[in-house]
Amino acid sequence: MGRIGFGMTLLAIILGTLAAGIGSVWLAAWLSFGIVSRYTQHMLSLAAGALLATAFLHLLPEAFEGGIEPHNLFVTLLVGLLFFFLLDKAELWHHGHEHHHHHGDRQGHDHDHHQHAHNHAHNHTDTSQEKSPGGWAILAGDSVHCFGDGVLIASAFMVEMQLGIVAALAVLAHEVPHHMGDLVVLRESSGNRQAAILKVSLAGAVTALGGIAGYLLLESLSGLLPYMLAIASSSFIYVALADLIPQLQKRLSSRETAAQIVWLVSGIALVSVVSYMAHGGLH
Repeated sequence: MGRIGFGMTLLAIILGTLAAGIGSVWLAAWLSFGIVSRYTQHMLSLAAGALLATAFLHLLPEAFEGGIEPHNLFVTLLVGLLFFFLLDKAELWHHGHEHHHHHGDRQGHDHDHHQHAHNHAHNHTDTSQEKSPGGWAILAGDSVHCFGDGVLIASAFMVEMQLGIVAALAVLAHEVPHHMGDLVVLRESSGNRQAAILKVSLAGAVTALGGIAGYLLLESLSGLLPYMLAIASSSFIYVALADLIPQLQKRLSSRETAAQIVWLVSGIALVSVVSYMAHGGLH
């Protein structure tokens, strides 16, 4: 790939990471504070399907085509899943300790700030909750997470332009429910909707920094690409199975359950169709 090709790839990475990082925040704000907030469950189902399809139908196959020993990639996938599990545990423990310190035992059963935030997003009329003191901690966590998302998007763009677009869309989809919760928590802690949107947007913009860093790293160390794709897959799989799908596992009516399944399959189909069309146009 010549310098022009690399330049186009870098431009695509920057645009893709900004769309995923900031676009997801603006979409989350529209969903959180708009009349469509009642469709959050459908968004969760769609995101879960898109993430699983991206991991199993695109990122992992691309990783295994890189000539690396399959055993090593499976080890990387396993280590990635364990890493994200431990990262969640650390965040859970930190938030639980801080939550206990500030609020006592009354809300001790709900230590996970992501779940706590999602609960807020689904029920805006609950005024009994106390204001969260952890706004900046949430923003710091968002920034780190968004940087990682940027690296993952860059790794996909380095393989193929269409795959990068699919990965950016999948990241956008899975960040929306997360940002919805964070926006509600920040609005409660500051009382200012616009300030909350601005703060989370700045954290989302860190995705572009991660994309640039990933591009520079992967250009010089292209042998790492299959491993990066395996780690990206582990991230998507973990978020889908540990964060999104458990929120869908609740007792619902037959009609609501059918809607969940339809939206989940739609997420898988959306990623598959976009990829098929892209490859059809390419070949």
